[in-house]
Amino acid sequence: MTVTHLTSIRQFLDHLKYEKRYSPHTIRSYGNDLHAFFHYLSKQYGNISLKEIDLNMVRSWLADLKALKSESRTINRKISSLKSFFKFELKKGNIDTTPMGNIVSPKNKKRLPVFVKEDETARMFSSLASHTEDWHSLNARLILLLFYSTGMRLNELINLKTRQVDHSRKQIKILGKGNKERIIPLSKEILQLIREYQDLRKKEFTQETEFLFLTEKGKKLYPKYAYLLVHKQLEAFATLEKKSPHVLRHSFATHLMNNGADLNAVKELLGHSSLASTQIYTHTTIEKLKNVYKKAHPRA
Repeated sequence: MTVTHLTSIRQFLDHLKYEKRYSPHTIRSYGNDLHAFFHYLSKQYGNISLKEIDLNMVRSWLADLKALKSESRTINRKISSLKSFFKFELKKGNIDTTPMGNIVSPKNKKRLPVFVKEDETARMFSSLASHTEDWHSLNARLILLLFYSTGMRLNELINLKTRQVDHSRKQIKILGKGNKERIIPLSKEILQLIREYQDLRKKEFTQETEFLFLTEKGKKLYPKYAYLLVHKQLEAFATLEKKSPHVLRHSFATHLMNNGADLNAVKELLGHSSLASTQIYTHTTIEKLKNVYKKAHPRA
């Protein structure tokens, strides 16, 4: 990989970070994809310029990924990374045409969202409610409640600032992907818990901070802390293979749909830019209806 390629990648990632406001996780994924692509080009074709990269070279890399048994979803993400990168280079005038024009993305296998059952979430939060006398347990309860009650993403929660909570309007403003804002209502229970949390935080830590969530050491919450906290609770109460904060986001949307929420409303609450992204949750609703039909209809 040439110095020019490394510079181009760095400039593109800076564009995603400072102009597009993409999450660190997304930027890291784009960077990994681009480094892997240019490493492959260097190995197969030597030191070539951006203008020399053509359709056949891209297809060769994608064929290599397929031969290595990469999933369609992974390949599609890499295609998306390349399309965004070459579009950026085209706008800058560094290339005359993009090599991605005739690249067709493979079809993804449909995967139903993994979610926690409603009775399991009830048991989990009932257990958490009985242990909130100290900082750690109150921290755990509020973090899990916000994940489940708002459907926010991991990055959205750890970067949540105190001023984003509006107690008078009983709502929270979430800053999502691409710096897009959305408003989600909060229950009296959560608002009261936030007040208790802030009061306890003042007693525990003297330093001021704009972020709502802190660790036991008074530092800003970080992804692994929140992930392990959620994993531990789901391990105890949910019968799932996957146990992550995103499972609670899926549970939020699925439980809304199962209880009659409008699809467009769920789309807005999740911060999806397209209704197609939200439609995966209709599958679980249909499955529930099928089960009701089988149990209730005499000819089922």
